[in-house]
Amino acid sequence: MQHLDHLKNLVIMASADGALSEREIALLVDRCSEMGLEEADLGKAVAFALSEEASLKLPKEKGEQLAMLSDLMKIMAADGKLSEVEKRLFALAAAKMHIEKDELEKLIDRLVGKSANN
Repeated sequence: MQHLDHLKNLVIMASADGALSEREIALLVDRCSEMGLEEADLGKAVAFALSEEASLKLPKEKGEQLAMLSDLMKIMAADGKLSEVEKRLFALAAAKMHIEKDELEKLIDRLVGKSANN
């Protein structure tokens, strides 16, 4: 999956609740930099997310799918609020990628710092 498509997915999730918080923007800028993308790419991703054509482009490879879900969770939590729209979008993405419930729970546990034994 191309980095720009990954970034577009993150911006779609960040804007799903109708607003981009400062923390969400900071996380997007950081991810943009980590992926070797430029500020102009972030602008393209924001424009795409706000357009009528906005839709998630989901990776096909399992490792990329889990990385995408991990990043989506981080962006969902960035503003300290989990909106219903964000939860539904996340659930839809996980379902379309055929991610099993157990696998998703392990990913969530890893992200919140819990051990798998709890």
